[in-house]
Amino acid sequence: MAAHQDRKSRLSRSRRASTVTGSPAPRDGHTFNFAPRPVRRHVVRQLTLKLRPERTQRFDNFIVGDNREAFDTIRLQARFGQPAAVYLWGEAGAGRSHLLAAAAAECRAEGRASATADSLPAQGDYDLPSHGLLCVDDVDQLDETGQAALFRAFIRAGAAQCGLLIAGSVPPAALSLREDVRTRIGQCLVFELKSLGDDHKQEMLALYGLSRGLMLEPDLIGWLLRHGRRDLPSLLAAIDALDDESLARHRPPTLPLLRELVQGELLAPEA
Repeated sequence: MAAHQDRKSRLSRSRRASTVTGSPAPRDGHTFNFAPRPVRRHVVRQLTLKLRPERTQRFDNFIVGDNREAFDTIRLQARFGQPAAVYLWGEAGAGRSHLLAAAAAECRAEGRASATADSLPAQGDYDLPSHGLLCVDDVDQLDETGQAALFRAFIRAGAAQCGLLIAGSVPPAALSLREDVRTRIGQCLVFELKSLGDDHKQEMLALYGLSRGLMLEPDLIGWLLRHGRRDLPSLLAAIDALDDESLARHRPPTLPLLRELVQGELLAPEA
């Protein structure tokens, strides 16, 4: 209900923005079917983008799919401050960053601190958060300074009873990192995050739409999965674009509008 009210508020503000930029506003409950000039539509789109709610990544909006063991392990680690070292790997869009963000938020909600690798010095003394959590995303992209900081964190984590949650795109043995860092990561609890199948993607997109105040029809989501880009970031971006366009044009988020977006450059499948 709150999401629907937020969308109504954003739609109302978008309509007021149309009036400010010179486009006609709806009267007597009716919506004009008109093609605003490109400059005006651009202004309205920029205004509606500013009204977009932030995407929050929590455990309760993560679609588990075939990743139940990894999900439960990380949630327990974050909730109860277990000093485990966990490594997640999987392709882009599998949910690595979502789980790290959710774990950090859960840790803070329980009154414990969380940290990231870029907040740690490569040299000198420092303290890891006691019974907290160190989250390191995209470990395979760490430079020498970041790798040095992570190695020192491995050494200090036991004394601080601090959990380590690390994510990368490949298994530990395939990481292009310092040998001592790669060895430490290989000693973690290792989970491969498997990408969602179409059924779980449909569930996830419906849930994401609801978070934006959109009641997305199953036929619309199914069509997007068949004709749009299939990676998760692109699918979420498609829902964002559909919401923005429906607000800017004062049209409901329907399949015909989605088809227009997919046929354009914004959401076209990659060749």
